[in-house]
Amino acid sequence: MKIRLLVAGVALAASGCTTIGGWFGAGPSRPEPAELVAFQPKAALAEAWKVKTEDADSYLFRPQAEGDAVVAAGGSVMVRIAVANGATVWRSDVGAKLSAGAGVGAGLALAGGGKGELLALDLASGQTRWKTTLSSEVTGQPLVAADIVVARTGDGRVHGLALADGSRKWVYSRNLPVLSLRGSGGVTLRDGVLYAGFPGGKLVALNAADGAQLWEATVALPRGATELERVADVMGDPAVDERQVCAVAYQGRVACFDRRSGSLLWARDTSSNSGLAMDERNVYVTDDKDAVTAYDKASGRAGWRQDTLARRQVSAPLALGAWVVVADGEGYVHVLSSDDGSFVARHDVDGPVRTAPVDIGPGFAVQTSGGSVVAFRLQ
Repeated sequence: MKIRLLVAGVALAASGCTTIGGWFGAGPSRPEPAELVAFQPKAALAEAWKVKTEDADSYLFRPQAEGDAVVAAGGSVMVRIAVANGATVWRSDVGAKLSAGAGVGAGLALAGGGKGELLALDLASGQTRWKTTLSSEVTGQPLVAADIVVARTGDGRVHGLALADGSRKWVYSRNLPVLSLRGSGGVTLRDGVLYAGFPGGKLVALNAADGAQLWEATVALPRGATELERVADVMGDPAVDERQVCAVAYQGRVACFDRRSGSLLWARDTSSNSGLAMDERNVYVTDDKDAVTAYDKASGRAGWRQDTLARRQVSAPLALGAWVVVADGEGYVHVLSSDDGSFVARHDVDGPVRTAPVDIGPGFAVQTSGGSVVAFRLQ
């Protein structure tokens, strides 16, 4: 089995587990990425604007859009950007080394820190509304569910906090395996329910109001003789529609469940270290060989597969109407046809992209490891 994920461990004292991240064999011995294939562009992809935050180090940041604002985090900085023209509305140094973000909702801009800090800034002014300290490093993107701010920490906890002042409303906690992957365990909100994936292959549904578990489902079962072989973490954010919730696990499978009962609808063996996306027709998965595959979301039948980006460290996809957008660790953004996976457009950016592109309507944006937030228009 080819594994490219283990570079260095970050000990999480609160949980006793170790997070493994990066790319196995990174450096001089890393296999050469596949050469980009030539194609005839079918759409015009143009950079609309670019705004700098700060270097991401080893953390996985994504911008988030709401209305006419894009909020981004990186280093110790949070930035509000105007969607229309890329103007910086405000830029705030929050005085903490950030590890997660950005989140946005209900007039707040949210980010988390490596020492458990969770910061809420006023979306209009960039001034700090409140700050609280959680149980360990904040991971992923905080989000807002009605009057609750939801944040995850690296010790296996999901925290529900009061929107007004950050006081604790509830905490959901799970035991974690010895090893887990950086980037595992996202959260998605739909109709007052939080869908959260965990290391060890579990997907749970939580009531956003009080953190009560509604159901638990198995995306993947850990297998193997060693702790590394038994890593089976749910990666990225679950994808949700009216009927189902889908998730994918490293060394596991992609699986879709009835979102009200948690009963399995279908599953297919695959391994992903990045995540998935879903639209009206398909579930799109970037696997750990850097291929993007479209699965029929009703039946799970595999459709097209784009496998020419091998060893390029391809991000989770963004489903964007007629297109599927991914980015890579070599600094390129790729637009694929959602019909057949063929290349539609391509553009370079000024550094590796480790997280999925984000719909900012109009267009989409990516955030590079160097801290650049780059918006694109696609026609």
